[in-house]
Amino acid sequence: MIWADSWLYCEAPKLHVEEWVTEKPETEGKYILIQFWHTFSPPSLRMIPHLNDWHEKYKDELAIICISDEEVEVVRKSTEQHVKFFSAVDTQNRTHSELHVFGLPHVIIIEPQHGCVIWEGFPLLDGYELTEKTIKKILAIGRKLKKQ
Repeated sequence: MIWADSWLYCEAPKLHVEEWVTEKPETEGKYILIQFWHTFSPPSLRMIPHLNDWHEKYKDELAIICISDEEVEVVRKSTEQHVKFFSAVDTQNRTHSELHVFGLPHVIIIEPQHGCVIWEGFPLLDGYELTEKTIKKILAIGRKLKKQ
């Protein structure tokens, strides 16, 4: 089951950000992991330790951005002590709506060369989880492509 329209292997829609809760990440030449989430959603909150860990390990190759439709102060208060990755708000849900996201959290991973979605889904879905093994595989393929 997918929690949004499938954009797999298609050019990703533009990420609309009303305001950055953290500093804006440098994304040039990096894979971009975008998680659509809510600060009150238990599955969204369960992803934070994983995202923090991946940010620490792979920040030179992977930009992790969580985007919420909540007010910036709500997101800031919820994330300021727990989150190491990048965070933004779009109360108008522009990218969220373009993807037709209906289940949160929803993650897409965008590759840097063509801006295409190469992974999508509900990151905690049994049998389809977004794991560090998946992240490592994506980044390893990217490193090989850079060498060619």
